[in-house]
Amino acid sequence: MIEDTDTTWTIAQMADDYAVTHRALRHYEHLGLISPERDGQRRIYHRRDRTRLALVLRGRRLGFSLEQISTILGMYDDQPGEAGQLRYLLSQIGDRREDLERRRRDIEDSLRELDELEARCHEDLARLP
Repeated sequence: MIEDTDTTWTIAQMADDYAVTHRALRHYEHLGLISPERDGQRRIYHRRDRTRLALVLRGRRLGFSLEQISTILGMYDDQPGEAGQLRYLLSQIGDRREDLERRRRDIEDSLRELDELEARCHEDLARLP
């Protein structure tokens, strides 16, 4: 199916399509992450806004800050271009992966401690009359 490149969306349609609030969309606009056309008070979203919003939401799901996402999106349009954007993104992926691995180790340590505490509680409970 060929998509019409002239298709536009309202803020309500965007919010529904991406399961975000109108407030979130306005916030992303304020930060320059998306830039809908304005017709008075109406916001008119184009394909580029949808693509950028999808990237913003994906970045958030992966744990990137809005500042990092803004840098990544900005690099695509400006120098150093796509290659610089990809290098920066790779470094951010590495940092994020390290953070998640550290968190996973912390969670595993906490779970082991809880297992030990639970076992001691069961042992102490079994010794009580």
